[in-house]
Amino acid sequence: MEIPDKRTLTERDICSKFITPAIIRSGWTHDLHIREEVNVTDGRVLVNGNSVSRAKPRRADYILYYKQNLPIAVIEAKDNTHSIGAGMQQALAYAEMMDIPFVFSSNGDGFLLHDRSGCYDPMESELSLTEFPRPTDLWTRYRKWKGLDERKEQIVTQGYYIDDVRKTPRYYQLNAINRTVEAIANGRNRVLLVMATGTGKNYTAFQILWR
Repeated sequence: MEIPDKRTLTERDICSKFITPAIIRSGWTHDLHIREEVNVTDGRVLVNGNSVSRAKPRRADYILYYKQNLPIAVIEAKDNTHSIGAGMQQALAYAEMMDIPFVFSSNGDGFLLHDRSGCYDPMESELSLTEFPRPTDLWTRYRKWKGLDERKEQIVTQGYYIDDVRKTPRYYQLNAINRTVEAIANGRNRVLLVMATGTGKNYTAFQILWR
């Protein structure tokens, strides 16, 4: 069977033939950990006179979760005509929005890892396709970043409520929920959470109470 030239493959081909298999080999699963082509935002509302439209949504190629409520890594993919780190700035923007510590870029040859947590030395390094970290590896570093002992870990890994329509928090709601729960786990009993009108304060408060 003839192996196609990697540089002729589309970005999605690179994902399906190289990136996804590398992630799965390291112990990540679609059922528990992997979400692909995740809409981070719905796109800005554009107003032009009486006409209203939306810009394209901001979409991450992969978000990896340790638990359903804990996004832990983002991966931005590019086709093989790009360098291994070509997607890093885009991935870093998503990571900052979603409070994600571990950021990867890939063109199918390997991965460029950028560590926002300060738990890796050096902060940025290249990994081969066989060196992608396992879920437990990244979680160990996440725990160190957040200063979680066993008691605190039990609190912050508690899942959120999922209703019959499978509604899940938007990224900024998840940030608010997780940061509040982390503050409580660290012994704070007074927390002020400020959110704008229409951003789902009731839903956010309910999820905090549920957890």
